[in-house]
Amino acid sequence: IVPHGIITNQFNQLQIPNSATMDKILSRVSSAAGALAVGAFTVNSCIYNVDGGERAVMFDTLRGGILPDVRDEGTHFIIPVVQRPIIIDVRTKPREIPSVTGTKDLQMVNIKLRVLWRPVIEKLPQLYRELGTDFDERVLPSIGNEVLKSVVAQYNAEELLSKRAEVSNRIKTELIKRGAHFHLTLDDVAITHLTFGREFMKAIESKQVASQEAERQQYVVQRAEQERIANVTRAEGEAEAATIITKAMEKTGNAIVEVRRIDAAKEIASKLARGRNITYLPGGGASDGGNGGNPGLLLSVDK
Repeated sequence: IVPHGIITNQFNQLQIPNSATMDKILSRVSSAAGALAVGAFTVNSCIYNVDGGERAVMFDTLRGGILPDVRDEGTHFIIPVVQRPIIIDVRTKPREIPSVTGTKDLQMVNIKLRVLWRPVIEKLPQLYRELGTDFDERVLPSIGNEVLKSVVAQYNAEELLSKRAEVSNRIKTELIKRGAHFHLTLDDVAITHLTFGREFMKAIESKQVASQEAERQQYVVQRAEQERIANVTRAEGEAEAATIITKAMEKTGNAIVEVRRIDAAKEIASKLARGRNITYLPGGGASDGGNGGNPGLLLSVDK
């Protein structure tokens, strides 16, 4: 058990801080917080990040503008106020280039070109210095229309349809050359849309109709020729058959005619025998008992 006097002495030794002491503590805390904020701001001003698919070029006011080196992806240090990073997207992006141009035979063509492009990374400082960050808007429409007009003008309208792959390859080759001059890499170039004027489309339809009509007439002529050949062949066969029959009759007389007559009578009798409503009436008069020389009659009786 602690004596009551000792507890009283220890309680008296505890000192409650006065207002001056509290002000000093708060002043130190605020100073530390201010120093921490200034330090965080300074650190944040001295670093920057380059995300995936991007590169950075550095503008330095003390060393004469854009620096020649390119900063890769990651975190980098800079000198605040003196240096400023410019972030540029280097991923492959699509671009559609429309153009209305004329062919070799003076037909108007509405053509669209789809281009997959990306900047040359090593040339980003020069590219930014000469064209800025919107270099695709400044370069691709102009060189695309120029190449399209120069290549399409070397072909007729029909050749653009029949030689589309060749035209696309020539456009791709020329456009890659022109893009390399502006430090742009073109991964793919393709024609996505190709239409002609209304007059030319009507001319094509008329030509197709005329071609189909000519083919139909050619078929009719060929059919008539085949029928003529068939008739000639048939006539030759009948003439040859008649010649054979004539020679046979000269040798055997009318025997062959009688044979043909008997064959015909058999065929007629066979057909009549299958009929249900056929009635035979014998010939001859009543005086000779029906044995006269008149032939009998065959009647068709409806039931």
